[in-house]
Amino acid sequence: MSLDINTLNAQQQIAVEETDGPCLIIAGAGSGKTRVLTYKVSYLLEKGINPYQILALTFTNKAADVMKERILKLTDNKPLNIWMGTFHSMFARILRTEANSIGFTPNFSIYDTTDSLNLIKAIMVSLEMSTDKLNPYAVQSAISKLKNQFILPEEFEKNSVSLFDKAVSKIYEIYRLSLIANNSMDFDDLLLYPVLLFEKNKHILEKYQNRFRYILVDEYQDTNRAQYLILKMLSGKHNNISVVGDDAQSIYKWRGAQIQNIFDFQDDFPGCKLFRLEQNYRSTGKILELADSVIKNNRHQIKKDLWTKNESGELIRINEYNTDNEESSKIIKIISEEIRRNKLYFKDFAVLYRTNAQSRILEEHFKNFGIPYLIVGSIRFYERKEIKDIVAHLKIVVNPKDNESLIRVLKLRQGIGDTTIDKLKLLADKSKKQIYEIIADTKTSKIFSSRTKNLLTQVINFIYKYQILKDEIKLTEFVRGIIDETGIVQKYRIEETPESEERINNINELISAVAQFENTDEEASIETFLQKVLLLSEIDEVDDRKNAVTLMTVHSAKGLESPVVFITGMEEGLFPVSGSIMDNDDLEEERRLFYVGITRAMKKLYISYANQRYRFGTNTYMMRSRFIKEIPQNLFDSILKFEKNGMRHRQQKLEKRSTEPVSIRYEYYESAHLNDSDEDFGEFSDIRKNTEVFHNIFGKGTVIATYGRGINKKADIKFDDSGIKKIVLKYAKMRVKI
Repeated sequence: MSLDINTLNAQQQIAVEETDGPCLIIAGAGSGKTRVLTYKVSYLLEKGINPYQILALTFTNKAADVMKERILKLTDNKPLNIWMGTFHSMFARILRTEANSIGFTPNFSIYDTTDSLNLIKAIMVSLEMSTDKLNPYAVQSAISKLKNQFILPEEFEKNSVSLFDKAVSKIYEIYRLSLIANNSMDFDDLLLYPVLLFEKNKHILEKYQNRFRYILVDEYQDTNRAQYLILKMLSGKHNNISVVGDDAQSIYKWRGAQIQNIFDFQDDFPGCKLFRLEQNYRSTGKILELADSVIKNNRHQIKKDLWTKNESGELIRINEYNTDNEESSKIIKIISEEIRRNKLYFKDFAVLYRTNAQSRILEEHFKNFGIPYLIVGSIRFYERKEIKDIVAHLKIVVNPKDNESLIRVLKLRQGIGDTTIDKLKLLADKSKKQIYEIIADTKTSKIFSSRTKNLLTQVINFIYKYQILKDEIKLTEFVRGIIDETGIVQKYRIEETPESEERINNINELISAVAQFENTDEEASIETFLQKVLLLSEIDEVDDRKNAVTLMTVHSAKGLESPVVFITGMEEGLFPVSGSIMDNDDLEEERRLFYVGITRAMKKLYISYANQRYRFGTNTYMMRSRFIKEIPQNLFDSILKFEKNGMRHRQQKLEKRSTEPVSIRYEYYESAHLNDSDEDFGEFSDIRKNTEVFHNIFGKGTVIATYGRGINKKADIKFDDSGIKKIVLKYAKMRVKI
């Protein structure tokens, strides 16, 4: 094998050749970070490093598959023994090997978010906690964050002060014990338990330290506390850890990611060498300049200057619409024009939005106009009912102690209702056993009717039968057999509806997925298949082959790219979201999210906002996002404004819009405390003409007129960024400049 690293640019080449010791590679958007990682692994192999001693960690299966494919090409298609995959999948493998050391068996189940939520709801019912007063989703989110931060139940209980925290503390401990009893882990446990495993078993830690002498990590800015601890432990002996990331693309704080991990890497790993990949290969010069100019408004960042040899490209298009309805219809018109003029395909377009709720109106318009589209983040394949029903059958064969899957299977049997299941739960709780053990116990038959007893026995016999067959027949035959025995396909055929036909198609697609997995994975088994499907991310399920426009949130778009990108709903309170306006760190993450959206575009970028949008069932007046003001004048020709009569005109300067009031009615705008302003503003007091104020949403402004007295007093205020607003002062918690 002869690896030609001269095909890399200078900075990429240096980063690849630096293999010993800690290495931080700051990779700007589109700068070829995947290329650097694949070349670095290939370079290690060329140096004679045993592939068995390399661990490469990614955040999506898709990224891992791309890297594997490229490495095979670079190494002349030689079979590799590298551990390469997502954090969750790689450490699930370790946990299965070492399961007995932490109180599990190797066949433990992995609970998806639905399984986890059902268990939490059941615990709340057992504790007589109202699911109306205490939201189970909020509890699930809180527990997930605690695990990501590596905070265990006993530690959290000591520091719980609020009523919510105390309630979560009770549920958290029971949830932990219930998962252990079910021989199951949730997604977060796949990162939490490796830390516990290594802390309590130094010989096991040393075994994996000796094995993984070289560790490479993709998207390091997205790591949480638990992932950081794992990496710190595993690299502790040889210290050969290379991480690639971009602080400007850290957008997952809400699910536990700690941007501080990448900021602190040089301190956490002494002797670290820093490399910056700043040449962009994806976007035009104009798009890249826009991204760079926007992200530089963040104060907390690692310095980098992006540049490209690509063509300068077209100016950014900024479109102002009267309503969200008009925004959606005009996007379709633009797509149609682009396809006609430039011979593009539907798959060349991506429409991005800040929240999933925004997809509804877009989807309606795409359906009405017959435009093919894919929605990323809708009901994913393995979360569809018919698929989850089959997967539940597969899971109880592998792990009969999995109560959530067993209950799902029981409920599918006609004749087994909630009364029977409640009895089984009660018996299991009293005897400290699992539901599977209760059903298998011959004494249980005395409690139920002969019909119910026969149904329960059928389930136990089903488990016994396929536990034997799973090691005797091929994986695809095994899954086909289970599907046939459940009778699920026959049931949908009898229904003869378009929906049932779609469900049958999905089941056939599942069989195809199993067959493909069996043909491509040397270690294919029902256990490894279940682990793979349960750890798929949204990006992993994007079908690049389908000729359709992609609709997705900006969060889901990370890691993807499209020739033409639309970023919609660029309005205050929506992008950035209202909660982020109060906090500088959150606001900077929103700006990073905007940066991610911008850098998905390769050739053209359209940015749009609406003056009115339906939110929470009300037609609401909206204000242009502050991020639009951060776009330099030379990067867009003008704002294209669409009038009610369908005509349009161009506004030659961004500021021209700001001299016009958004509405003619008095509005209630509540603002919060001042955040790190350069000016010194005092608390709200009497307001008169020429008073300078600071409003948390609209920013700095000057009073140009006042009306009325006392509680009825109103003011016209000219804000620097958003023009004139007519505000009832008794509601406006503004601050006045001292």
